[in-house]
Amino acid sequence: MQTINWEQDHILYIANEVPENSDKPDEKHLRTVIEPWLTAVFQSEHLSLLTGTGLTTGICYEAGVTPQAMGRIDFNICNEEIHKYADSAAENLSRGAANFEDDLRTAIELLKGMKILNDSKTPELESEINNQLKNLVTNLQSNEKKVLAAADKGTEALALLRRFLISFSSRTATRDRLHIFTTNYDRFIEYALDEAGIYTLDRFIGKLDPTLRMHKMELDFHYNPPGIRGEPRYVEGVVRYTKLHGSLDWHFSNGEIHKIPMPFGSEPRGENTGNPYDTVVIYPNSSKGIDTAYFPYSELFRDFSTAICRPNSVLVTYGYGFGDSHINAIIRDMLTIPSTHLVIISFDKAGDKPADKNDGIRSPGRIEKFVNNCNASQLTLLIGNHFGHIKTLTENYLPKSAIDRISDRRHKIEEKRNTQKKKGEEAEGNDV
Repeated sequence: MQTINWEQDHILYIANEVPENSDKPDEKHLRTVIEPWLTAVFQSEHLSLLTGTGLTTGICYEAGVTPQAMGRIDFNICNEEIHKYADSAAENLSRGAANFEDDLRTAIELLKGMKILNDSKTPELESEINNQLKNLVTNLQSNEKKVLAAADKGTEALALLRRFLISFSSRTATRDRLHIFTTNYDRFIEYALDEAGIYTLDRFIGKLDPTLRMHKMELDFHYNPPGIRGEPRYVEGVVRYTKLHGSLDWHFSNGEIHKIPMPFGSEPRGENTGNPYDTVVIYPNSSKGIDTAYFPYSELFRDFSTAICRPNSVLVTYGYGFGDSHINAIIRDMLTIPSTHLVIISFDKAGDKPADKNDGIRSPGRIEKFVNNCNASQLTLLIGNHFGHIKTLTENYLPKSAIDRISDRRHKIEEKRNTQKKKGEEAEGNDV
């Protein structure tokens, strides 16, 4: 078992080995190493894909669009206290620097406390939280709209995302369905799945007013072959899909969660963003009318745990920076099962800092910290701006985006012919 050198710009770790010259990646050479391995991994009994903001960022840059940043939030009320508490919470959870979710969570907790105390500044803070949520929804829709409007580059970027997703979803129909999880609020994945003609199974029921249901019936798609009755077969190209942190088109209404009509890349409308604190399902904003704490995120995280924490399960992460302690804990639980495997594909090491000039101490990133607490035999790592670049990854290293039985048959025919040829040569040699 080889040691991983985290000081390198590119890290490749496959089957307990670091391939030669992987720190200076060459597509033609490394494709013969990476693609067959990932093809085998993707045909595991249970396969899940977890994506983070890195996926949206990659697609936006491929389209020539600068993604709207979701940086720290400034408040007029108790801004210093909110930031200080958010920084402390992020540090305690080993997340590194705090982000807008930490600020928003802290502000919402403060608002609840102010309501208990009947503080006079409560309406002002609630108004600020509403404005920040409106800005977030507007920025997310702006990313969608800009990519759609980016003409040829936008079309190419969305086609690239389709190929990326098809590479994962092209599994034999008799195997367990691919389950896609994302922490993103935008709808790039949904749009690409629809464009690719991939059927999506999620918790929503209904067409005109889709409503989130809490049952776990494991519904699926089947068809009856022509002329055959009573022998339904699984439809190919079907995935399960869960948005762990909610979505910009999910709204609370009468104790339920509904998916409101909001075309991809549309302009924000007033009725959709009127009072986001009371309506929009974006983590950590939870329902106030349901007893379960942090509803519906607790249910969605339970889906994640159920999907990956079982034998012969593989989880692939792309664009996820390991900044969510709850998700990280579930992944660590998964790895306690010896037959599970984790594939980490990332553009960077998520928050690492080079050695300081004064003390020479390097600050490890979140991915390195997580990996150091795992069994290396259960890991595959593709880290760096070469492996993590979505175009390079999709075109060179991911399995062919189709269920390719023709190549399998070709290999079998070639093997059969080679065997027959060898037998013929041996027979001729014996005659001599």
